[in-house]
Amino acid sequence: MDDSSPSTEPARSQRSMQLRRVARWSAIAAGSGALVLLVAAVVAVAAIYPRLPDISELADYRPKLPLRVYSVEGTLIGEFGEERRTLTPFASIPKVMKDAVLAVEDARFYDHGGVDYKGFARAAVASLKGGRKQGASTITMQVARNVYLSSERTLSRKAYEILLALRLEQQLTKDQILEIYLNQIYLGNRAYGFAAASEAYFGKPLHSVTLAEAAMLAGLPKAPGANNPVSNPRRARARQLYVIDRMQETGFITAEQAAEAKKEELHLRDAADPDRLHAEYVAETVRQMMYAQYGDSIYTSGMKVYTSLVAADQAAAYRSLRKGIMDYERRQPYRGPERFVDLPADQKEADEAVDDVLAEHPDNGDVMAAVVLEANSKEINAVRANGETVQITGEGLRPAQSGLAAKAPPHIKIRRGAVIRVARTPKNTWEITQLPEVEGAFIGMDPRTGAIKSLVGGFDFGKNKFNHVTQAWRQPGSSFKPFIYSAALEKGFTPATIVNDAPLYFEPGTPGGQPWEPKNFDGGFEGPMPLRTALMKSKNLVTVRLLQSIGAPYAQEWITKFGFDKDKHPAYLPMALGAGSVTPMQMATAYSVFANGGYKVNPYLVTRITDLRDKVLLETEPPALDETRRAIPERNAFIMDSLLQSVVKGGTAARAYQALKRDDLFGKTGTTNDSFDTWFAGFQPTTVGIAWIGYDTPRQLGVRGETGGSLSLPIWIGYMQAALKGVPVSKIPEPPGVVNIDGEWYFDDFTPGHSVASLGVESEAPPAPAEELTGVPLGPPPQPEERNRILEFFR
Repeated sequence: MDDSSPSTEPARSQRSMQLRRVARWSAIAAGSGALVLLVAAVVAVAAIYPRLPDISELADYRPKLPLRVYSVEGTLIGEFGEERRTLTPFASIPKVMKDAVLAVEDARFYDHGGVDYKGFARAAVASLKGGRKQGASTITMQVARNVYLSSERTLSRKAYEILLALRLEQQLTKDQILEIYLNQIYLGNRAYGFAAASEAYFGKPLHSVTLAEAAMLAGLPKAPGANNPVSNPRRARARQLYVIDRMQETGFITAEQAAEAKKEELHLRDAADPDRLHAEYVAETVRQMMYAQYGDSIYTSGMKVYTSLVAADQAAAYRSLRKGIMDYERRQPYRGPERFVDLPADQKEADEAVDDVLAEHPDNGDVMAAVVLEANSKEINAVRANGETVQITGEGLRPAQSGLAAKAPPHIKIRRGAVIRVARTPKNTWEITQLPEVEGAFIGMDPRTGAIKSLVGGFDFGKNKFNHVTQAWRQPGSSFKPFIYSAALEKGFTPATIVNDAPLYFEPGTPGGQPWEPKNFDGGFEGPMPLRTALMKSKNLVTVRLLQSIGAPYAQEWITKFGFDKDKHPAYLPMALGAGSVTPMQMATAYSVFANGGYKVNPYLVTRITDLRDKVLLETEPPALDETRRAIPERNAFIMDSLLQSVVKGGTAARAYQALKRDDLFGKTGTTNDSFDTWFAGFQPTTVGIAWIGYDTPRQLGVRGETGGSLSLPIWIGYMQAALKGVPVSKIPEPPGVVNIDGEWYFDDFTPGHSVASLGVESEAPPAPAEELTGVPLGPPPQPEERNRILEFFR
């Protein structure tokens, strides 16, 4: 039958009319729905718009900026604040960084008015097709959200975001909006903005990033935690490759550039990086000083503090102290693994167990944690937190031989699952080691100004935040003797005065007291000798006789000229052997008096404080060395320098002269009773250095005991080798009031025949009464318990 016959026409016409009627009503319904939506949108805008925040302040963008602390050269050594951020002007942000961000976040940024409608449509289509999920938020919308809104996913928040974006585009230029974004966005590791992220992840300023590094950074905003190259390198790499592809697709780079960037090997910042400047104790000291002065505002106002710290000197101090402590640690018995963990046979489960246990045992600088996978007497195989495998053989096993023995106790036995410490050797092999229990400190200071050039308050700030340079009150031992000698010079003694190195015994001087029989470190006696020789050999008995002769009260008053506290050095004879209490900082101040010709200069650390716009708030001027600062006569300092030079050239510190081969080195070793503390305090006229080693809870350093010469002096030498590089040899000029007779220096009024010729030899008068010999000062007697504590120290 023919479909076009007349009988079919009425039916077709009727269907056509019905379709038109349905279409008309559908159009009316759609129009009504659109009108309703439009009215709703207008009502929503009318309701929301008046409540939008004032964005005019963004024209003068002032984010939260941390307190930053710098070395004298401008090297960043610490920052403190809620957000780690470096405010970087738009013109200073490299083009490659801007291009990478635009390519992956908002390629049409300069084409839309704040809301990319094409981007919305593209994201919707991709989502319907089940393809890669695409974001529709523009950079302007992200700025609106990051600065003013929460991250909750609601329609009302999205409406606020869109309206704020439109308002931002009306009031700010595109470059201003992009500048805010590049400085504001959170990128993980407490880093806000790409300048801070560049430092956090690569340890380099933003202007130095490569294309590959910029792509890695540009991949962070989407998911700073998941795409973190430190904690999740695999996902970070995948995101980086995607950014590079987008840069090529959007025309920011060529195919050749993309291929080259994908091949580039990235070098992430490593906490164990030997080139990283460690000045955590300095930064924390500055933070405390700033907080005391300015309060909580320091954490958000962007203040900058410039210190007197010299980066090269600080690095040398840090390396030398850690080396000295680790060299000592290698001489100690192995204490065993830090922990044991069961490692499942399944590789994935074993990896998770390793990750979990090493998260609780982080690396300590170049002393790194690892979990043992296999161990026998000839080899240890272990894995670090970053997945690196470590193989230890030969000499690298020597420090832990006791833990590899077949009959090793369970708590010392090195076996599968043991958490151990490893370190690289100078030959780039691995050795087993252990975290030290001993602590140390080093301070380097310019004696001419008091400027602190280096300060290391302990082995590792993360392990122990107690600053031993400023907070540790320790007995100085023999390093205190020069101050007794200095006092004696004013009483007529000379470097040529003969003093008997012979036994001494003191009866109890007060009821309940104990006898005291001081000894030399080696337990022997050498008889009469010049004071110069006695100091070179650090003879205890000579120094006790010297203090006995000049009087402990007089010496107690004299040492205050160097900055010591009287109440920390009771006026008893054990003061001669350093039985009082000092800090390394005090020792640096005191030895500076000898180094600068007799002036007392106060140590200082802060040279300049500025606000975020670099306006100077405070500036420290180096003090003038005039007579108002004189502590001791210049001639006294000159002869003491001569004596301390002899200690370095031929005495207990001769190792320093042999290593450094300079004629302008001065200093004194120090070892307390039972080797609880070891010191070396020394200087060259431009630098004073103080090294101290000891346990926080005092105990003997080593089974046989260590000395200042064996333990602290090498630290000082290591520091000075770097600090004095290129510094010309100094010659201290001869001051008025001294004469040289037969190769020895004298005060011109205390020449031979007019000075104390000898002390303690047989031809002299019998010793004084016991009460005077034990150093009891005039006036009320000391409390027995205090006196006994000090005398007991040197029994």
